[in-house]
Amino acid sequence: MIEVEWWEFDDAETMAGEVAGDIGFIIEKAIETNGKAELALPGGQTPQPILEVLAKRDFDWSKVRVFPTNERIVDAGSEYSNFEMLERILGPTGATVEPLLDHHQHWSTKEAGQSADARLAGFSWPVDLVWLGMGDDGSTASIFPNVMDDAINAPKARRAIGVTPDPMPADAPVDRVTMTRGALLAAHTMIVTLSGAQKKELLEKAIDDGPLSNVPIGRVLAETEIPIDIYWSAN
Repeated sequence: MIEVEWWEFDDAETMAGEVAGDIGFIIEKAIETNGKAELALPGGQTPQPILEVLAKRDFDWSKVRVFPTNERIVDAGSEYSNFEMLERILGPTGATVEPLLDHHQHWSTKEAGQSADARLAGFSWPVDLVWLGMGDDGSTASIFPNVMDDAINAPKARRAIGVTPDPMPADAPVDRVTMTRGALLAAHTMIVTLSGAQKKELLEKAIDDGPLSNVPIGRVLAETEIPIDIYWSAN
């Protein structure tokens, strides 16, 4: 059975402050120990308030390197790009924000996965933090319920693959690259953030189901060998 600790909050604003504080501690400890911090961060809308609080913290940001756990295969500057979101919020701090793709090139889904995999080889594994979110369908990173086998069962040496989501998210209907389960598990610390009663119920069931879970977040977390901190807000 995996080791999980839940941290529950009444609202997203309070949670943002607490999560940012804990990530700040991870960054400070990594810099003190290794002279650098490397973090895999989620994209989308949910983590943005947390990142905005984190960006106000006073670190030696020049020693911090971040990259998205997943990316949309889109052109440079696209509103769908997770890299663009991270760069907008964390770039001004002086942190290095690394893209998974060269967004000035046009990629097939397979080629994009191969390119992202090669880029991830340039990080020091395990990284200091993998931060996961979760969709309403139990997806995490860009591992989706109906097409999760390749990402879940990829060889350990494979860190990223290309994927056509199923179901396709209406808010960003494009192909993606995603870190594989093996890469997501290669971390000194793992956290999950989510909000709402429905998602909490879904995640609790996914954890209980363990390796037999039929949703990606359950299949990923079932194989973790480190404690997981889960931050949940009621709204």
